[in-house]
Amino acid sequence: MNRFFSLFLFSLIVSFGCKSKLETPKDKLPNVIIILVDDAGYVDFGFMGSKDLQTPHIDDLAKSGVIFTDAHVSATVCAPSRAGLITGKYQQRFGFEANGTGGIGLSDDVTTIADVFQNNGYNTYALGKWHLGEETSDHPNQRGFDEFYGFLAGSRSYFSLENPSKEKMLQHNGKRVVFDGYMTDVLGDQSVQFVADSKEKPFFMYLSYNAVHTPMHAKKEDLEKFKDHPRQKLAAMTWNLDKNIGKLLTKLDDLGIRENTLIYFLSDNGGAHNNQSSTGVLKGWKGNKFEGGHRVPFVISWPKMVNGNQKFEGLSSSLDIFTTSLSAAKINKPKALQLDGKNLLPYVKGEKKCNPHETLFWRKLEESAVRKGNFKMIHLQNYGAVMYNLNKDLGEINDISKQNKSQLDSMFLSYHIWQQEMKTPLWVEGKDWMNVTYHIHQKLMQNKIPEYKDIWSPAFKEKKYK
Repeated sequence: MNRFFSLFLFSLIVSFGCKSKLETPKDKLPNVIIILVDDAGYVDFGFMGSKDLQTPHIDDLAKSGVIFTDAHVSATVCAPSRAGLITGKYQQRFGFEANGTGGIGLSDDVTTIADVFQNNGYNTYALGKWHLGEETSDHPNQRGFDEFYGFLAGSRSYFSLENPSKEKMLQHNGKRVVFDGYMTDVLGDQSVQFVADSKEKPFFMYLSYNAVHTPMHAKKEDLEKFKDHPRQKLAAMTWNLDKNIGKLLTKLDDLGIRENTLIYFLSDNGGAHNNQSSTGVLKGWKGNKFEGGHRVPFVISWPKMVNGNQKFEGLSSSLDIFTTSLSAAKINKPKALQLDGKNLLPYVKGEKKCNPHETLFWRKLEESAVRKGNFKMIHLQNYGAVMYNLNKDLGEINDISKQNKSQLDSMFLSYHIWQQEMKTPLWVEGKDWMNVTYHIHQKLMQNKIPEYKDIWSPAFKEKKYK
């Protein structure tokens, strides 16, 4: 009996051991989280060189993965940048070029990254700012997300509103959520809740904070903490954002799934001129085609598969997130799906040494830009073009277009070929905003300070009503 019992016990141990091995987190499909922040300055995080803003949790996230030093978004303003990220293709391919949503939003025939993950057995969660359309067909629940906890508009108060519009109300799958507190905290808490709710099923999370976009609202205790800070409101808002990202990372650790969670961290565009942000040595800001408008902080962290404490200098884009995520999750790209992004995993693993992209393009109505190798061209319709060698002149001060006509011609040729594949914009921005943007580009191309930066500026109003 003792021998029989020993054999029986041994068989149980072996079978349990095999089952346990199959179910360990390291053998499961990875969770995927995109943490997208709003209007953050290029150097406004510790890992990007900030000395005055405190971001310990985001810095730890960066340390655990790869910092991309030459990463860009596909647009310099919120809505089209998000459209490019969530579809993995240049948003101009489906006419989503100007800011706002034009009452149209995402084309009904485009596939989102959430659609693909949802169709492949993932729980899919969207939180925070949407800004991709207000119609029923554009609601996150109709664009691949099982759960949406956020708001449809491009901005709103960080505190509760008494009678919010449909676009500005905080909602959960279409039903209004009445909250008492601070929006960044509310979204942070809900991100933790969704992770807990996912149980054993892998999840894809699009965590889209509206911080640090205006209005510059911060909690009283955070303002008090930074009462003597020269950028008090931004410091307070950034501190709170960091704290909430820390809550999510702690929850992933507590559940034992942090190692096998692929996390992206980036801003939707460059820092805005009106939120105290800093672009460091970069020229320009949100809304224009200089580096300060589209070069962003970008981190990939996946401890199970990618070594930490790395920097990657190759030319990369937010468009790469879709393609990279499919590869990580071992999802075959649907045959009919066109993507403009590259799989970044071979680069961060050291399997490939070259640039993910040789060329990137930007276009918003009258302004366009091309990046080709180290060269960058900016073109303003009915005005002209400038060109820079970013390897020698990251601040885009020295226009070399006249001395390098053959290179400039090559840039124009690449742009015209690309443009032929794109669609005519389905909407434009208001005439006032287009005039402001045109003026800013013109002045920056001349290395001059713009006289005004938005439609509310007294200088713009004076010129408009002369």
